[in-house]
Amino acid sequence: MSRVCETAELIIGLGGEVRMIYSELVEPHALGEPTIERGSHVEPDQNGFWWADLSPCNGPRLGPYTIRSKAVEAEIAWLKEFWLEPAII
Repeated sequence: MSRVCETAELIIGLGGEVRMIYSELVEPHALGEPTIERGSHVEPDQNGFWWADLSPCNGPRLGPYTIRSKAVEAEIAWLKEFWLEPAII
């Protein structure tokens, strides 16, 4: 029997604010009153290629990708590296 282990990364600020990439592993309301904002869009272009547009969080447009899952992988990788990382104080 195979077992899948999924994780969710949360950043907790000094004031108690929580930041995370949305995952159904964590119910946001269990952490308080959530403010959910879109960080990116993964959409196809007119030629059927997929793009990860991270402009909502001041990021780049990544792509093109031939399949949506690759664009989503790139989107999550960028968010983890550049948006989710805690600020060093």
